[in-house]
Amino acid sequence: MASNLEFARFPAPDGVNGWWESLAPARAANIVSAQHRYDWVVVGGGITGLCAARRLAELAPEASIALVEADRIGRTTAGRNSGFFVDLPHDISSESYSRSVAEDKADVRFQRHGIDYVRSIVREHGIDCDWRDDGKFHASVNQKGLDALGHFAQGLVRIDEAFQWLDRPAIRAVTGTDFYQGALFTPGCSTVQPAALMRGLAATQPANVTVFESSPVTRVETGGNEKVLHFAGGTITAKQVILCTNAYAATFGIHPNGLLPVYTFASLTRVMNADEIERLGGTRSWSLIPADPMGTTVRRLATDRICIRNHFAFRPELHVSAGDLAKAKALHQRSFERRFPMLADVEFEYTWGGPLCLSSNHGALFGRRADGLLQAVGCNGLGLSRGSSSGKLIAEYALGETNELVRQLLNQPQPRSLPLRPIVDVAVSATIWAKERSAGAEL
Repeated sequence: MASNLEFARFPAPDGVNGWWESLAPARAANIVSAQHRYDWVVVGGGITGLCAARRLAELAPEASIALVEADRIGRTTAGRNSGFFVDLPHDISSESYSRSVAEDKADVRFQRHGIDYVRSIVREHGIDCDWRDDGKFHASVNQKGLDALGHFAQGLVRIDEAFQWLDRPAIRAVTGTDFYQGALFTPGCSTVQPAALMRGLAATQPANVTVFESSPVTRVETGGNEKVLHFAGGTITAKQVILCTNAYAATFGIHPNGLLPVYTFASLTRVMNADEIERLGGTRSWSLIPADPMGTTVRRLATDRICIRNHFAFRPELHVSAGDLAKAKALHQRSFERRFPMLADVEFEYTWGGPLCLSSNHGALFGRRADGLLQAVGCNGLGLSRGSSSGKLIAEYALGETNELVRQLLNQPQPRSLPLRPIVDVAVSATIWAKERSAGAEL
């Protein structure tokens, strides 16, 4: 008798994703509307699934592969983040981002593997996604932040990574604002327009990959030699299934898997006019993260918009309310006004939320499950770099390849088990509240 995997949570229209809306209209979705058969199915059209499907096709060009996404590729989670491909240690549960020398070096190898893979695809296919290898700034607003950056710098020294200190005039010359006291620049981070990248990665999949969108999987029959995926309008039968569902894999109740869907929020301004650009000054494009991991991330885009990202909320049902979005927008407005008083008349055009997939011990899910499905789930706040790398590597593992990075993922810790609800709701929400309060001026 076939056993079943039920899907209960799907992407929701959580605000208006400015990355998606600022692009040209997408072509019509190819929806699962009949009975299909493929060798492989990859579930999840984010960065992990897009890289997994592509790598399967590269290594097994004779195989037929389906990539299925519940929403539109680029409109949901992977197209909602801040667009940072972070190469360095970035444990957002740590005040200095760092953990240990061995773990940090392993993170750098793993994250750069994903960045290099996606960069090569972008260049090969000429994907128009504003890919920039311009690095990032870690900026501080007070002495507490400068001390945190000092600890981060010490960690970078220990793992032989380059960085550069900027004093207040130097970071003002970049950002145009006096808000920051100093910053630490690291050169290896790449940035991107995330929705444009996701669309481009989907549109340039190899010929043996069929992409389905707006096609949520409701159930997978996992028993037997073949798997059957059920959709509202049809089915797909496949020999192998890879789950790349990230936060949507989180479960609570009888069988908790240790994954935490924590929402973060962003707002994107309208396009600035020539007078506003002159008033702001600084350089045309830059990317900045706060000294405190719970503070405010800022990007100035070459399209003359500014993106503000801050505020976290534990939402295990994987959707947010109008009140959540209103609160986030108010916090973004306050953060924007603090940093850019010369732009008081520049309004936000879009505000949205998107879930991160975190675990309390930096663990993730990778490999073959007990029911025979494969999975690559859990990016711990680094969805683009870790997701691209784990997607590529789960395909290699599924096809019998082994290498140092595959072994690293197989040996990583499983996400630590969590208390049952409602205990976990209270504990996680209280932790977020305390950390945001501690971030103080960095918000």
